[in-house]
Amino acid sequence: MKVNGFVQPITNTPRVNGNSHISVKTDFNGHDIIGDNHIATSIETPMREDAFVLSDEQKMAIIEEKFRDIMETMGLDLSDDSLNGTPQRVAKMFVKEIFYGLNPENKPKISVFDNKFKYGEMLVEKNINLNSTCEHHFLPIVGKAHVAYVSNGEVIGLSKINRIVDYFARRPQVQERLTVQIANELKRVLKTEDVAVLIDAKHLCVSSRGIQDESSSTVTVEYSGIFKNQQKRDEFLKYVL
Repeated sequence: MKVNGFVQPITNTPRVNGNSHISVKTDFNGHDIIGDNHIATSIETPMREDAFVLSDEQKMAIIEEKFRDIMETMGLDLSDDSLNGTPQRVAKMFVKEIFYGLNPENKPKISVFDNKFKYGEMLVEKNINLNSTCEHHFLPIVGKAHVAYVSNGEVIGLSKINRIVDYFARRPQVQERLTVQIANELKRVLKTEDVAVLIDAKHLCVSSRGIQDESSSTVTVEYSGIFKNQQKRDEFLKYVL
């Protein structure tokens, strides 16, 4: 809430998580809004039903205005040449670049082809650049994704795997959810359960705030189908680690 034009701390704010309500506290003393619980609600990215009523241009205009308010609240002088265009740049970046994966219209078009070479072993695409954003603090998640699948009769172009990874990464994310979303999309496109996804990433919400640990990274994996077999899993890990 605002008092005399300034945002005041709010305590015991109810949040909805599924069918339950939890009470959380927030202040300006460095306390996390939801503590360390980092509650995730589903495999799907949480979106409102009216998420795409506004056009990209309308969204950018609103974000630009709101971000200008944030900068001015922080005491920055937006008449300075270096800062004056920042709200517009941030708005474009949010809608068109780092969060373009929120819009299903931007989902990559994937064509599949017959596996004419009858290649029956796993195909591994490793060290895929991954740039995402932590949905808890809106700070970058940067790392690598490693993907493998065994053809069920169809294959996709190698670059399409990278595009799938990038599409789901370009939205506010939780790494666990991102890993499952990539795996599920590959299973859907390739019509096979034989998919493995491993992500190794650094979270700036860990390295640049809070504990400020710059050395740690987070690893998440999703194994399906044949990759539930320990031998296949070990083979995959041998290739990517």
